[in-house]
Amino acid sequence: MIHPTAIIDPQASIAEGVTVGPYSVIGPEVSIAADTVIEPHVIIRGPTRIGERNHIYQFSTVGEATPDLKYRDEPTELIIGNDNIIRENVTIHRGTVQDRGITQIGDHNLIMAYVHIGHDSVVGDHTILVNNTALAGHVIVGDWAILSGYTLVHQFCKIGAHSFSGMGTGIGKDVPAYVTVAGSPAEAKTINAEGLRRRGFENHTIAELRRAYKIVYRQGLTLDAALQRLEGMVKETPAIQALIDSLLSSERGIVR
Repeated sequence: MIHPTAIIDPQASIAEGVTVGPYSVIGPEVSIAADTVIEPHVIIRGPTRIGERNHIYQFSTVGEATPDLKYRDEPTELIIGNDNIIRENVTIHRGTVQDRGITQIGDHNLIMAYVHIGHDSVVGDHTILVNNTALAGHVIVGDWAILSGYTLVHQFCKIGAHSFSGMGTGIGKDVPAYVTVAGSPAEAKTINAEGLRRRGFENHTIAELRRAYKIVYRQGLTLDAALQRLEGMVKETPAIQALIDSLLSSERGIVR
């Protein structure tokens, strides 16, 4: 399962069932769990931990040190979960000691060609990062978020769960949960109703999330006043709590 032209450092840990293609290079302090496939011409540097059943395609660079000028070769890390698809020419950088020290990717994500995931970023589960999406350092992407092609995310931004960005979106502020944004700079457009339907959300819940969106974006309320209204809706529609949490956690302000 290991091609003879692959270069694997003796300090790397490669589990049974891992496939490593021709001319791939795996450095020291790299751990790869069972049934992961590494295609040809992939570079993986450590410290990096990669879980089970991942598939990393050719010409990707995973676990490289960040180009952040404050980085001084400190021992930082990249952690990748299970069942991720990482397509061609993806770049994923390790963390920095100025933040968490760890860049982290969860489970069941589709990371498409030419995506960049910068240092100290956190990507949840079941996300889709479409071709040429770029996350600057310190970005947090919530579960089930979809970032369309050429989406650019400024450092320290938070992308809420189940949110969606249109093609070529430039995100410079936080995107609340469930919200669809588009444009550069990004503007909030509507709730991500189609995505919620595909994930099995009931029609009543989607309707209440639409109402919650209008409270935040269409009624001219302050954020505090909108939050008070939303809190009164949580008992009947628990899904609204994720929207509240994303609003409360925002430090950069939300996309408007």
